[in-house]
Amino acid sequence: MKTLDRIPTNKIERAGQLVKTGIKVGGNYIAYYGEKMVNPGLNRDKLNENNAEDIYDGLKNLKGSALKVAQMLSMDKSLLPRAYVERFSLAQFSVPPLSAPLVRKTFKSYLGKFPEQLYDTFTPDSINAASIGQVHKATKDGKNLAVKIQYPGVAESISSDLALVKPFAVKMFNLEGKDSDKYFKEVEYKLLEETDYDLELKQSQFLSKACKNIENLRFPTYYPELSSKKILTMDWMQGEHLSEFTAHNTDRVIGDKLGQALWDFYMYQMHYLKQVHADPHPGNFLVDADANLIAIDFGCIKRVPEEFYVPYFELARPEIIDNPALFREKLFELEILRTDDSPKEIAYFTGLFYQLLSLFTKPFHGEFFDFSDEEFFGAIAQMGEEFSKDTQLRKMNGNRGSKHFLYINRTFFGLYNLLHDLKARVNTKTFQKYIAN
Repeated sequence: MKTLDRIPTNKIERAGQLVKTGIKVGGNYIAYYGEKMVNPGLNRDKLNENNAEDIYDGLKNLKGSALKVAQMLSMDKSLLPRAYVERFSLAQFSVPPLSAPLVRKTFKSYLGKFPEQLYDTFTPDSINAASIGQVHKATKDGKNLAVKIQYPGVAESISSDLALVKPFAVKMFNLEGKDSDKYFKEVEYKLLEETDYDLELKQSQFLSKACKNIENLRFPTYYPELSSKKILTMDWMQGEHLSEFTAHNTDRVIGDKLGQALWDFYMYQMHYLKQVHADPHPGNFLVDADANLIAIDFGCIKRVPEEFYVPYFELARPEIIDNPALFREKLFELEILRTDDSPKEIAYFTGLFYQLLSLFTKPFHGEFFDFSDEEFFGAIAQMGEEFSKDTQLRKMNGNRGSKHFLYINRTFFGLYNLLHDLKARVNTKTFQKYIAN
């Protein structure tokens, strides 16, 4: 794979790259509509493939928040066409890495020494490269280590990157109104946290210790003396990425075992720790030779305030969903309904969220749930398609809901998709035994 000797870091360079990408996408649309005049039955598959490839190619050299947003979008398989999901999912662990000379220079500036001065051995070429950093393999005192190095300029470019994409996001998601900035501030805040490896070290040590008793779940050990604000050193964990494992696994028992560990891990964090690993994509989990799940990245941790947690999970209970007065009350608490809404808006959004939550909360309605259920995931995809075509929804202000929805909903979309890939059948209540202990 081609390596990078530099990453554009100033606003003008990064904006120029995005403009070039926009021109390519515009050209794709012109070609599509020209061909459609000749062939009226032409579908959008080829257009989606071309756009996905050009957008990804434009973002992968920028790294940072622009590529991270693409990675986040790839987690929701019902939101984007398949071509985008497949291409953007490469941002999880397959993008052009930094060149070996740039790695040495970066290492020297972050820790004051070259890698060969700190480790017994250090591979100059990265093993994995993602949106914010890349991983190298090293050894020290007989231990195999993974060393994560952050790309230069990533933290400094987050605010300007988001400012560049904000107008497109406002248009795409109908985020109008005076309070729309709260969503962008939430994304900016979490992305800045992900670039602080001192914070990630603390979060990793805390959560791996807090969740150590969950069955079939493993974590690496972290090494503060070999880490800094931009470098993180941990044990090298042997295993294959979850997406690689699910591509060939045919053993339902193993799928159930891994799925149960994943579900218990997330429910324990959500309901007991009130903070949760909010980046559940396949690149952040490995499967070892004994079919244990390994969690290897704690850069994105979302804390769940009590005032959001209580009404959010009350809406997962059928007796609340099916009680019109209580249901509406919770929608107000979560800022989905607002005091300045018209009766028409209240009726519309109450009906929309009743339909949405009745379906999406089904895994919480009983003691067991089968995430291999194609009917369930098909219904979610169909609902997403219906919402995307709803002309009434487009006319209404899309700026709704607490800012905490962004990462909590992202967490559940990602978790559901991982469990679906595993074809896991889980007991939804077993996590409670870890809380009791």
